[in-house]
Amino acid sequence: MTSLWTRCNNCQRILYKQDILDNQAVCPACSFHFRLSAEERLQMLFDEGAYEVLDANLHSLDALRFVDVKPYAVRITEYERKTGLAEAVVTGRGTIGGIPVYILAMEFGFLGGSVASVVGEKIARACERALEDRRPVVVVSCSGGMRMQEGMLSLMQMAKTSAAIARLGEARIPFISVLADPTTGGTTASFAMLGDINVAEPQALIGFAGPRVIEQTIKEKLPKGFQRSEFLLGHGMLDDVVERKALKPYLVRALRLFLNKPQ
Repeated sequence: MTSLWTRCNNCQRILYKQDILDNQAVCPACSFHFRLSAEERLQMLFDEGAYEVLDANLHSLDALRFVDVKPYAVRITEYERKTGLAEAVVTGRGTIGGIPVYILAMEFGFLGGSVASVVGEKIARACERALEDRRPVVVVSCSGGMRMQEGMLSLMQMAKTSAAIARLGEARIPFISVLADPTTGGTTASFAMLGDINVAEPQALIGFAGPRVIEQTIKEKLPKGFQRSEFLLGHGMLDDVVERKALKPYLVRALRLFLNKPQ
């Protein structure tokens, strides 16, 4: 962003961009939460913004030789160049509140944060490492769902990640899921809703099918705020809605509770 000013997507006010950045990418006028990159998310959560990146060189392959408007292999190359990442999730190892932890943050700018075989593999690898060194795992989801350019290989990641998280549960290792805007499709239908605690940022869009598809299917108008985090909290699908500035201390308190550490 080169301009000094920007417009809030929610209240439509013209705001000084630095004021938003200084407020952790939250609108100072209406508290609208702007989308963060995976790197920004990890820097915000890890102590002093310091962490070790793991599995950074895993790249997706075009196993199906898929072509829509352009070949899938070309899309991957373009998004690698655009984001500077090899895939739509970044795995970080470090500490939060002094607690050793793995945090994985999804990058919506990489093909809509879609879950491909490499994304599933990175989540599974983080869980396997957590089983070895007994570190909690936190996943921050920001995703449109499964990546259909990989077909069944993508859909298989729902079972793969769910099984990996189940092993954490059997070993009594905490797994916390944070849902950011948006978290939809197969991501919601798998690991994003499997946390020991599932929390979301305010007004995050969370669901499987989109509201328009649901309305066309059931032939009814959906309630106001349907599929937003506050609606899901009120209907028992989330444990809490946490503002961005309060998220890190919230996670620290939750992890200390799970690990039976003094507050």
